[in-house]
Amino acid sequence: MTEKFLVTLVRPPIVSTVRAVNNEATPSIAFGYISGYLQQHGYRTCIVDGIVEALNRCWPLPEYPGYQCQGLTFDEIIERIPQDSRIIGFSTMFSGEWPVSRRLIQAVRKRFPNTLFVAGGEHITALTEYTLRDCPEIDVAVRGEGERVMHEICEAYLEGHDFSKVAGVAYLDESDAYVQGSLTRIREIASLAWPAWPEDYIEKLWRAGKSYGVQTARDMPVMASRGCPYQCTFCSSPAMWTTRYVLRDIDDLIDEIKSYVARYDITALQFYDLTAITKKRWTIEFCNRLIAEGLDYLRWSLPSGTRSEALDGETLTMLKRTNCNYLVYAPESGSPETLELIKKRIDLGKLTDSVLEAKRQGIVVRTNLIIGFPHEWRRHVFETIRYGLYLAWKGADEVTINIFSPYPGTEIFATLIEQGKITLCDDYFMSLTSLNSDYTSFKPVTANENIGVRELATYRLGFMLLNYLIGYVRYPSRIWRTASNIFGKKNSAATVFEHRVKDMFRRKPSAAAE
Repeated sequence: MTEKFLVTLVRPPIVSTVRAVNNEATPSIAFGYISGYLQQHGYRTCIVDGIVEALNRCWPLPEYPGYQCQGLTFDEIIERIPQDSRIIGFSTMFSGEWPVSRRLIQAVRKRFPNTLFVAGGEHITALTEYTLRDCPEIDVAVRGEGERVMHEICEAYLEGHDFSKVAGVAYLDESDAYVQGSLTRIREIASLAWPAWPEDYIEKLWRAGKSYGVQTARDMPVMASRGCPYQCTFCSSPAMWTTRYVLRDIDDLIDEIKSYVARYDITALQFYDLTAITKKRWTIEFCNRLIAEGLDYLRWSLPSGTRSEALDGETLTMLKRTNCNYLVYAPESGSPETLELIKKRIDLGKLTDSVLEAKRQGIVVRTNLIIGFPHEWRRHVFETIRYGLYLAWKGADEVTINIFSPYPGTEIFATLIEQGKITLCDDYFMSLTSLNSDYTSFKPVTANENIGVRELATYRLGFMLLNYLIGYVRYPSRIWRTASNIFGKKNSAATVFEHRVKDMFRRKPSAAAE
């Protein structure tokens, strides 16, 4: 195949408050997949990851007091972009980082005035027209999944065509009119190339002890599915992925895992799926294949949060048998009324039974909860707090409570915009990145008019402290485990709490700024 032009993919640095504990570095699996797909079709690719190439290095944002970036400075990113790049693609995943991402794109444009700029990700998909008008340096936006759309953009650009026939794109035409194609999904995901990771990219994260969920030595990001079939009103997945849910062919997934064993000598897997486990039969078959292929020595985890319907005693036994070491459940609320209003279609009793069974099997368990939805009163919040404390008492290793974020692309966000309760501006976006990464803040921006801001922040901090206190008092062996993982020389952490504390100790402040 004739090699075509060079496409460079640029990832901005992490944005957080100076006291943040949750915002940390992870591999860009999106860039891995896009790079692999483009290479499969003859294009050269270069990934400039502003996070991975300067791990643990922090620098201040003078225009946003109290905020910082972690990673490369803008000048360093620009210097790493090859001069012969015909297309530069930008990842704009998180709305909370948009003001900084916009500044980066504007800075890159000054160095590359004639290069085609493409941007995609969750933020772009949710606020496409707003983003194109807020940052006219972007020539074309990708909405939804990136691989096929990015390839068709490259083909149109190569052949000198416009992008009017490319589904899944949006742009401003010559008359400044907004043009948006339909949001499409890739139906044959088995046809996608596996992620193409640059030389020493994954290894840099391993050496720095970085992982998406809990830290395990030489862990590899993988995806077993795409999309989510549910329509939770607080989640942007329907806007990004539609509600089409596709599980990968198990043979293809196993072959990918075996290739990582051969190339990287991996010891663990981390599944980045939105909703990894929905079908019991598929899950049992996957576990059986791990055993049959002799891959059951690999640790594997589900750090994103998953459903519980398929996680009964039989399934959890197989997860434990195949070395699943960390499982995250996402009940979101302990209030039945809230669960109904946010369209979180779960049976709280059955989910609780699954959590307790997972603990009985010896799997480290985390549950994610949210308080402060727009409709909630104190009784809803107290129901969730009571439920969280019950899970902690019963042995869940981590029970987190976050304050609700009105995130672009969600049904609740659309309602709040329609009601005039959200104004899109830099202050709003920056408030999103600080809302649940800094537990010391008592002035978070919330969407709840029934409960005071400080009160919600107090509930969050108090619950977090009480959750870990209960865990360490009732299960004192965890004290030694946590101390050993944080202060010892082992390249591991049993919980995200342990992992993030280790990350904080590794950060290196820098005076560098733009």
